[in-house]
Amino acid sequence: MSGVVLAIDQGTTGTLVLAVGEDGEPRGRGYREITQHYPRPGWVEHDPEEIWSSVLTATGDALKTAGAVAGDVRAIGITNQRETLVLWDRAGGRPLHRAIVWQDRRTAAECERLRAAGAEERVRRVTGLVIDPYFTATKLRWAIDHVEGAAAAAAGTVDGWLCHRLTGGRAHLTDASNASRTLLLDIGSGRWSEEMAELFEVPLSMLPEVVASSGEVARSDPAAFGGISAPISGIAGDQQAALFGQACVEPGMAKNTYGTGSFVLLQTGADRVESKSGMLTTVAWLREGRLGYALEGSIFVTGAALQWLRDELGLIRSAAEAGPLAESVLDTGGVYLVPAFTGLGAPHWDAHARGTIVGLTRGSSRAHLVRAAVEAMAFQSAEVVAAMESDSGSRFKELRVDGGASVMNLLCQLQADLCGIPVRRPRHTETTALGAAFLAGRGAGVWGSDAELSGLWQLDREFLPAVSRDEAETRMAGWRRAVERSRDWAQA
Repeated sequence: MSGVVLAIDQGTTGTLVLAVGEDGEPRGRGYREITQHYPRPGWVEHDPEEIWSSVLTATGDALKTAGAVAGDVRAIGITNQRETLVLWDRAGGRPLHRAIVWQDRRTAAECERLRAAGAEERVRRVTGLVIDPYFTATKLRWAIDHVEGAAAAAAGTVDGWLCHRLTGGRAHLTDASNASRTLLLDIGSGRWSEEMAELFEVPLSMLPEVVASSGEVARSDPAAFGGISAPISGIAGDQQAALFGQACVEPGMAKNTYGTGSFVLLQTGADRVESKSGMLTTVAWLREGRLGYALEGSIFVTGAALQWLRDELGLIRSAAEAGPLAESVLDTGGVYLVPAFTGLGAPHWDAHARGTIVGLTRGSSRAHLVRAAVEAMAFQSAEVVAAMESDSGSRFKELRVDGGASVMNLLCQLQADLCGIPVRRPRHTETTALGAAFLAGRGAGVWGSDAELSGLWQLDREFLPAVSRDEAETRMAGWRRAVERSRDWAQA
């Protein structure tokens, strides 16, 4: 074996590790689920030690299935759930609290206070983001107020926690894409903002060093990481990694990842496009000393709605049943499911909206409900694509899709119909992990150019619009009425 690039994809529901060959093909795979903790309504937490344990186990499985050993690892890439906060003791490396997950809404009241005080425009100007519990800063402020020892702790997002453990406690760092999701980074300079730290009352001393997304930034400690001594040469938040894994290396290219939530990113190169439509301006990556940007539409619940149908309602036994069951009916029978379980993200940003099902009749079946959940993924994504086209002033040429739900032909066709553009699915849909591998491999010299990486992207299937724009708009109008019902809950 000539060597592999190890990609660690630490996500909301579990950890995937791929061992990727020099031809860009996954040679080995390991996966471990992690436990979701819901201590109170609206609170979502993970155990940082369980996260680390899942990385170790999944790494062992990936190397074993690849027929590789520790010495075969040429580079390590990390991608991760982004806004999730982890705190650990600087001396011993012990987590001080469960990780507070990006879905967590405990700081909604504090966000409302800041918006009422007129801070929204100030925050958007510096960070490109909106004030919402989704992001890290208010989580960190909450922890300082409620967790013993937090003010003296090391703080970071999940990439920082993994780098800390991979290096045997030597590194405290984060890449620019993850840092841009905290509400604390000046995305113009790529440095922590004293102005934002003052606004959110967060000491800059708690925060990690901001480093490049590609290029060696640390080295793993073999005593801590299963005998592996290799450069950590690629780090990016999960959606930015998926953008790179989809070979969206030119401005104007876009992707949508269907995971627990869904995230549409439009690559805008060196241009910081300011949204007037509820999108986020975010750092795509920091490479070779230059910041690249993207417009992002963050949708909180898509695939998680299928998990809800499985785990809470028992309508399906596995997520794999969703596609065939949804296809067993011609439409939803007029049923709309708005999965605002943790509020609505882009373009609405309504923390008080709640999940809603409308249009039920006596003839509504479980197949109709499951199809409504699948259609909700496409409706929410189509809203975001339309908003991005308005912000950028140009029409999408295509939308590249990935993530677990993208295997559903029905979903991809619905997305093409509603957006009115080709939807292209790659042969490998685990592009978040592949993006981490490609960033790491580029940083370590495994691949010499972006053009070489683009050549590794392979099309599985293209879906073309099959309905008129009038028909698509009629469907979208029904969806918008359902969304308004979900938002009415805040005034009830």
